Amino acid sequence: MIKILQTKSGVTKFQVLIEIAAHQPNVRQKEIAAKIGITPQAVSEYIKELVNDGLIVTEGRVRYRITKEGVEWVLENAAEMKQYARFVMEDIISHVSTWTAITKEELKEGQQVYLKMKNGLLYVSSTEKTGASGTVISDAAEGEDVGVTTLKGLIDLENATITICKVPRVERGGSRKVDLDRLKALSASKPYIAAIGVESLIALRKIGISPNVMFGTNESVIEAAYHGLSSLVVSVDEQVSALLSRLETENLEYELVDLTVE
Repeated sequence: MIKILQTKSGVTKFQVLIEIAAHQPNVRQKEIAAKIGITPQAVSEYIKELVNDGLIVTEGRVRYRITKEGVEWVLENAAEMKQYARFVMEDIISHVSTWTAITKEELKEGQQVYLKMKNGLLYVSSTEKTGASGTVISDAAEGEDVGVTTLKGLIDLENATITICKVPRVERGGSRKVDLDRLKALSASKPYIAAIGVESLIALRKIGISPNVMFGTNESVIEAAYHGLSSLVVSVDEQVSALLSRLETENLEYELVDLTVE
């Protein structure tokens, strides 16, 4: 669950900080209060909290500036909300009457279930309690697809991580110049494996892995991240910059590892 959405105060704190950033350094608390629907006194209390947290600094009465830490806090929470909003729009609102999930045990029509995202897929169970619940619309055996209606609560999304492994082009050694031991260690914790380039494909095959995707990899990895699915992307070095650009556009965090050996 996104932290700032867990409480109303978290959302309001985020809104106040955004308004300060938009109008710094001269901050009119009455205008902020009117815009987000709280009292000026409440705005004053939130500003004190933001100062104490080091997210803004004061430059005198009614003069405030957002700090580097404040910018990072905004970007982190904005990225999480964007990810959650995308999930809601594509997987929830687009199928507002019925959600499709995979059963973890045999279920009966009308049975109450709990929903959980795992490895990018939505699962339901009558026994594993989560923050989201619903009712199944038909009988279903274990492992079958089933429709779920009357969703209540919010579905927790796993925090996705993306690791990009850079490998050399064939004229610089290709898969023969890849640190295979490190590649194997990095792939162990990633449920979604992607390859860009034949050199990457062969490097993965050498450690006994077949990638989940090889074509349209950039967009596939982004979609996986928005579903809470962590990825390992093995890419030839000349394609890495394009992937990084796409991830940065989507405000997705990543780790870059050079697997080239001399």
